[in-house]
Amino acid sequence: MQIWVNGGLRDADAAQVSVLDHGMTVGDGIFETVKAEKGTTFALTRHLARLTRSARGLGLPDPDLDEVRRACAAVLDANPVALGRMRITYTGGLSPLGSERGDTGPTLVVAVGETSRRPDSTAVVTVPWTRNERSAVAGLKTTSYAENVVALARAHQHGATEALFGNTVGALCEGTGSNVFVVVDGQLHTPPLASGCLAGITRELVVEWTGAQETELPLDVLASAEEVFLTSTLRDVQAVHRVDGRELTGTPGPVTAKAMRVFDERAASDLDP
Repeated sequence: MQIWVNGGLRDADAAQVSVLDHGMTVGDGIFETVKAEKGTTFALTRHLARLTRSARGLGLPDPDLDEVRRACAAVLDANPVALGRMRITYTGGLSPLGSERGDTGPTLVVAVGETSRRPDSTAVVTVPWTRNERSAVAGLKTTSYAENVVALARAHQHGATEALFGNTVGALCEGTGSNVFVVVDGQLHTPPLASGCLAGITRELVVEWTGAQETELPLDVLASAEEVFLTSTLRDVQAVHRVDGRELTGTPGPVTAKAMRVFDERAASDLDP
């Protein structure tokens, strides 16, 4: 495997950053996961725009997007995969121990690994922990992912692939690495960004392409929603057939099936929407 580290490709065993990198010591970093099929990225412009928003939210310098694009192209050229998970990581760089940043500049790493298409439906669980919609990093895609690691482990223990969070006021928020949509009275809804959820790229496209409404919803809507589905870069649109102990019959339902079809058609016709 060839990995881009700070200006050039390196063999995987030589692709190194300092143990004093601020992304390593305090999680001071951001990232994007980009889908790549046969060497071509999907929605890269939107991902890079969000990378910049996340950098500004953390107070990091704006990433050089021309360099990031070069890095992505070089990594994909060096590592041919049919379906790939490309990860762009951008951190505070070499810094003193502690929260204060150093002055050596940020670190940029781009890597890609092969992945496979997800099943058309999955199971999810709700977890007792909350997203803080008023956090300083709410809505930013940071490398501080320990909360998600713990919640996802809980999901796996219960035979699910995703854990869903409420926020501090008991509203439905998001998954560890996905956004959530529900169908209520035949209408498609997803939590608004004010809930503290990440502004997911796939979420954004599904809202644009299906007319889904951004609605504040209680977490317990999952106990009665007619349909539930997840969106993310690698899930695309994925139906949910079980929430906690509740089985949803006829999965995917008609609204979900339409959203899946619309997304597949629109994504195939425009690789950088």
